[in-house]
Amino acid sequence: MEKRVHQTLQEVGLQESVASRYPHEFSGGQRQRIAIARAIILEPELLVLDEPTSALDRTVQKQIVELLRDLQARRQLSYLFISHDLAVVRAMAHRIVVLKEGEVVESGPSQDLLTAPQHEYTRRLVKAAQLV
Repeated sequence: MEKRVHQTLQEVGLQESVASRYPHEFSGGQRQRIAIARAIILEPELLVLDEPTSALDRTVQKQIVELLRDLQARRQLSYLFISHDLAVVRAMAHRIVVLKEGEVVESGPSQDLLTAPQHEYTRRLVKAAQLV
């Protein structure tokens, strides 16, 4: 079990020595990597990621997005990626579903939805994120 923990920590970019540290000793980015390690050690096919980069600065966000993309390719993972940050969504998603007040207002391939949104609400979101 310890070997598997150490391998998983290394896979998310952490040294195996961190396994003996306390939670308050980690940065936000390290905590996010630990959360990802805790999830992938179970070898799931699908991960639900709810705002996985929201509390991180842009540099660390980029690192976490790159880690998630790498893990997705190596482990053949699918993600349900929930975020308000359309720049991060654009970097991660193949398909997007836009919700307003719990209702689906638009869905489709990421590139199509972000470059030519059909619904007014989606157009406002894309404009506010300065993606167009």
